[in-house]
Amino acid sequence: MYRLIFILLLSSTIPVMAQSEQPKQSKKPSQPDNLIPLPEVPELPPLSEPPPLLPDIEPDSELETQVTIIKRGEDTIEEHRVNGELIMIKVIPRIGPPYYLKKNTVGSNPTHEGEPGINVSPPMWQLLKF
Repeated sequence: MYRLIFILLLSSTIPVMAQSEQPKQSKKPSQPDNLIPLPEVPELPPLSEPPPLLPDIEPDSELETQVTIIKRGEDTIEEHRVNGELIMIKVIPRIGPPYYLKKNTVGSNPTHEGEPGINVSPPMWQLLKF
């Protein structure tokens, strides 16, 4: 048992002794000797006249999106309308991600076949946002 302990102690001290016997090397400089400084950034000339202002454009109230928020229990429903026409519904459930119901823009190919008059695309979830 003592032999095993002696061998373990000896094996741990040999690498320490080998490291301490090496001569100390001088530290490398933090920067190389052949660096060239970057040129100074020139100042911009002053503007002779101020930039032109954007024209005042009145927003068209008919093209603005009108949002109606409806609470049903713990769920929230947002109805988005343009010019009085319902274009999108955003459903925000209490549990889970929100999903969207949009107006089907393809008139000749209805999404729900066999049910005339339904003009809504299937529910859509937002996967990526930039």
